[in-house]
Amino acid sequence: MVLAEYDFHLFDLDGTLVDAEWAYTRGVFDRVGDRLGRRFSDREAYVLWHGLGGSRAGTLRGMGIDPDRFWPAFHDVEDPIARAEATYLHDDAARLLDRLDAAGRPVGLVTHCQRFLADPVLDRLDLGSRFDAVVCCTDETGWKPDPGPLEVAMDAMGVESRDRGYYAGDGESDVGAAWNAGLDAVHVERVGHADRGRCVLGDRRVEAFDELFEVG
Repeated sequence: MVLAEYDFHLFDLDGTLVDAEWAYTRGVFDRVGDRLGRRFSDREAYVLWHGLGGSRAGTLRGMGIDPDRFWPAFHDVEDPIARAEATYLHDDAARLLDRLDAAGRPVGLVTHCQRFLADPVLDRLDLGSRFDAVVCCTDETGWKPDPGPLEVAMDAMGVESRDRGYYAGDGESDVGAAWNAGLDAVHVERVGHADRGRCVLGDRRVEAFDELFEVG
C-alpha cells in the first residue's frame, strides 16, 4: 500500500485517530449503569466502548440490555467537554496527518461519534481544520457498514467513485463500510487480536499508521 497512489484518504475517529482515557470511560459506564439499574464490569465497559464484540447492538442484547434503552442513557450521561479533555491523539495518527497535510490530497472523517461529542474533541485537539469533510453518522446518512456516510463524505470532498481512496478504522463495520463503498479498507488494531477475540480482515492490517510509511 503506497499512500501516494491514493487520491483521497478517509478515517474513523474514536479508536483509530483518537482514544479516551480509561477513567473517563469507566465513569460513563458507572453513570449509565445507575440509570439502567445494573453494573457494568470493566470488561463489559471495555468491550462496548471499543466495539470488540462486533455489532454493539448484538453485544448489548447478549448482555440482556435493550439497545433502545442503553443509547439514550449513554448519550445523556456523556459530558462533551469532559470527554474532549480526556481524549488524546495517537502519536502515529499525528505523524500520518502531518504527511497528508504536506501531500495536499483530500482527507475526510466519518464517525459514529455524534456531532455534540465529536466537535469538542476536534476543537480541543485542533483537528477540525485538517479534514475536508467531517460526517457524523445519523439515521439519515446510515450507519457503518452502510456505505452511505462514506459516500456523503466523498461528495463533500469533491471526489468521485473513479478516484482511488481508502477508509481506515478500528472496527469490523469500518472495513465493511469501506468495501461497500468501493474503497480499500485499512484495519487499525489498537487493542490487539487477543483482546478482540477475533481477527478483522482488511486490505491492509496495521497496529499503527507508521507501518504504512514503510511502503510509501
